[in-house]
Amino acid sequence: MGRVSDRCIKLTAIVLQARLDSSRLPGKALLLLDGKPLVFRVMQALNRVPANIRVLACPEDSLSSFAPIAEEAGFQIIAGSKENVLERYCLAIRRFTITRVIRATGDNPFVFTDAATAINVEAMALDADYSGYSGLPIGAGVESVSAAALLRCDTETASASDREHVCPYLYNHGEIFHLHRPLAPLRWQDTPHKIRLTVDTREDFDRAQELYAALKDNPQQYLGQAIIKRYTEIFK
Repeated sequence: MGRVSDRCIKLTAIVLQARLDSSRLPGKALLLLDGKPLVFRVMQALNRVPANIRVLACPEDSLSSFAPIAEEAGFQIIAGSKENVLERYCLAIRRFTITRVIRATGDNPFVFTDAATAINVEAMALDADYSGYSGLPIGAGVESVSAAALLRCDTETASASDREHVCPYLYNHGEIFHLHRPLAPLRWQDTPHKIRLTVDTREDFDRAQELYAALKDNPQQYLGQAIIKRYTEIFK
């Protein structure tokens, strides 16, 4: 099997992609979730995931809106192409000399921080180019990707879809990359609840407001089992 290796001094970065012009819920990243922008709540959760550096990667037209929010959350910020999201990741990799990326998206304020930590630990132990759990609720997961693999994608794929969605080129080419895509441990699995934690629509956001209010005083508010338990109590 072909491999892309990042066998050097490890620098793990959380790289969060976000933008303002969502078609289904315009400006959702700035909608207030318990008094703070949605994207800030996402960064607040990701701050519980071990990493050496945290970066918000946004389009150029979002930079002025996101910069003060990123600073408040303790994130660096980098701006690049709106549609070529892969390029934004590669810009971050080169600027901060990153060797491993924990990829997250700005519409997931209820990311399971314990699952994110676990999949990244597994990825590093296996020296995997791409790692991600299957079976998590929509909006609960992250991907752990070697920087070398992302840079290789940038040179090898011309597909607009691959560049917008960042990781398909990796997991569709197992003959090139070392993939680790296990089923999530049972405690984090979605079945049978059909839980939706991402924020793509007004309905999603309204549900997020209710769930966040129910979780915010819970010391385990960023852990998968606590999120699943509260969600099912409220919405099922």
